[in-house]
Amino acid sequence: MGGIYYGIMEVLRVDSLGCSALYRNDGNKPEAIISEVHRKISEAFDVFDHEFNKTVDVREIGTIIRSLGCYPTERELQDIIAEIEEEEPTGYIRFEKFLPTMTRVLLERRFRPIPEDMLLQAFEVLDQQKKGHLEAEELTKYMTQEGEPFSPEEMNEMLTAALDPDRKVVFYKDFVCLMTEDDNR
Repeated sequence: MGGIYYGIMEVLRVDSLGCSALYRNDGNKPEAIISEVHRKISEAFDVFDHEFNKTVDVREIGTIIRSLGCYPTERELQDIIAEIEEEEPTGYIRFEKFLPTMTRVLLERRFRPIPEDMLLQAFEVLDQQKKGHLEAEELTKYMTQEGEPFSPEEMNEMLTAALDPDRKVVFYKDFVCLMTEDDNR
């Protein structure tokens, strides 16, 4: 079952951490669409520009990209970072290098969210006893030891959003709905 777990872990990795609104075609002119994309990218970047100097810590790039509704794999994220990083890495990414790359990513509709039914299927495979939920320890084991493992920070972020505070389990149908809420609007 090792191969199937890798695929499941990748499905859950890609969509558990948070461009869907940008993918809607509402008849806007190309200039207006690009302007809107630039505005969204700038707003997302600015949240992490703590020094107000149009740079962010390279470790924040994944979070910024996910906040824009795009879900690259860890490998794809590293490729993006390699593309926008300075020749001599400084640990910071400049907005002027981030903007054109991220604009292209959004306009090409890359790293789209995984459909709700695929996410649900991935959780159902993990729930071998068909309980409708997974224990936090069980999910942590799967997500940190199979496929491309979650980092402790990613796992903590996922459990913060997914764990039912009363029962201390992950009701994955509710969690999948939460993760795909923005896509259904």
